[in-house]
Amino acid sequence: MTETETEAPTTSHGGVQALDVARAHGVNTLFTLSGAHVFPLYDAAVQVGMPIVDVRHEPSAVFAAEAMGKLNRTPGLAVLTAGPGVTNGVSPVAQAMFSGSPLVVVGGRAPAGRWGSGSLQELDHPPIFETITKLSTTAHTVETIAPIVDDAFTAAGSSHRGPTFVDVPMDAIFAHAPIGETPHTVVAPIEPDPDDLTAAARALAEATQPVLIIGTDVWADRAEEAALRFVEETGIPVISNGMGRGIVPGGHPQLVTKARSAALNGADVVVVVGTPLDFRLGYGVFGGKDGATPAKVVHVVDSPGQVARHATLAASAAGDLTACLDGILTRLSSKPDWTRWLVTLQATVGEATARDNELLTAEADPIHPARIYGELLPRLADDAVVIGDGGDFVSFAGKYVEPKRPGGWLDPGPYGCLGAGMGAAIAARISRPSSQVVLLYGDGAAGMSLMDVDTLVRHNLPVVMVVGNNSAWGLEKGPMQMLYGYDVAADLAPNTRYDQVVTALGGGGEMVTDPSEIGPALDRAFGSGVPYLVNVITDINAAYPRATLGI
Repeated sequence: MTETETEAPTTSHGGVQALDVARAHGVNTLFTLSGAHVFPLYDAAVQVGMPIVDVRHEPSAVFAAEAMGKLNRTPGLAVLTAGPGVTNGVSPVAQAMFSGSPLVVVGGRAPAGRWGSGSLQELDHPPIFETITKLSTTAHTVETIAPIVDDAFTAAGSSHRGPTFVDVPMDAIFAHAPIGETPHTVVAPIEPDPDDLTAAARALAEATQPVLIIGTDVWADRAEEAALRFVEETGIPVISNGMGRGIVPGGHPQLVTKARSAALNGADVVVVVGTPLDFRLGYGVFGGKDGATPAKVVHVVDSPGQVARHATLAASAAGDLTACLDGILTRLSSKPDWTRWLVTLQATVGEATARDNELLTAEADPIHPARIYGELLPRLADDAVVIGDGGDFVSFAGKYVEPKRPGGWLDPGPYGCLGAGMGAAIAARISRPSSQVVLLYGDGAAGMSLMDVDTLVRHNLPVVMVVGNNSAWGLEKGPMQMLYGYDVAADLAPNTRYDQVVTALGGGGEMVTDPSEIGPALDRAFGSGVPYLVNVITDINAAYPRATLGI
């Protein structure tokens, strides 16, 4: 050894042991809020040059990591300090569980050597997370950190995807262990049962008015090409939800989301791929009104545990969704002809589009929330990432925004957790640095996370935020009036200047009360190069016409 050479280290501390595993599983950003219990993980990130994105409230870190997992389709990483740092992450972890998002949360933990004596933030975290994770455990010693973190990433990224939690005692994560081979488990895809695929194909072949529903797991399972191939080779009408949006691009002749009610009420077979049969899909019951026979249902999912148990199914299949879709397609004995049914639905789409155009161009004062989308839609690039965080205002987004490409839509999923949007916007700007990132806020949701505009500013992450500000919890105000004839706890301060919050934190913004000024304000937002919020005052009486309250 020469004088200028140094001997390679033979040991590393627990933070390095954990982060090496995370990097092997594809992690390239660490989301956190600073805390001493997890300092070694920061040191590990500094050593390898991994960006550390520190937020103002822990939920934003976990929501960002979850969104990174959704966008990149590999588990995102959030690092939370012990005690309240960890417990502040509970709701985002629950959202990830309901959404099937690949996410790993590594938490700090009071030192094992002091356990039971009342050290700072001493709390046994894993039992809190057991019901909302695929794995929740403690790495009690530095030697167990790497294999347990590998287990966590493997579980999070395997079908059916979801969050995992590992905490590490302070004395273990600061300790050193020999450097060995970094564990990185690779899980083989689940092969679907051929007989199940045959049964699904048989049910579809018998259909005269079928509908295909494409959900989030089609994107998560990297089956978007197979799904589009299935759609175009069969000619089946299709509806998308969640991150299934954009797999069949907006404007495609077989995309009949705007005719959703007619399609699902008139279908004789509904094939649901990659999404649960929950309240968003009538719990798996389609049609059957006025004595008609309900549609047969085929449920295709990424793992056996996701097959609906509460619904009556004509067939089901579970496994790698590319294999499922291609397997069903090859088993169709002949190319079906559903042209007449598709043409009927296309006519309904055309009628709905004409009705939509009236609202999208409305000159109403106060502003109808749909007018915001009338101005936003022509300004969205094909690769834009649109994020919904709110109730009624974001429901309008679901009605009007049809992404042109897959992976361009983020929402809280079936758990309905408000405040998720800012973290998602942080992740989207990092994951898609050249794309537009648009965060659509209800004013209630905006109040939950706007302080993290500071995070956007500090990390130079320009995002366009649009608030539909009706000065109320609109999703609750209307239903309560319907039930009781009055409402309480549903009003917010009128015309709150959320735009001034953003400018005070170093971004830009403006308030809009005239519908003709929405477009120019959006142009200024997109051209600003900074986090910019357009605060649009909207009509509280222009409620979204919803068919379900989620019960």
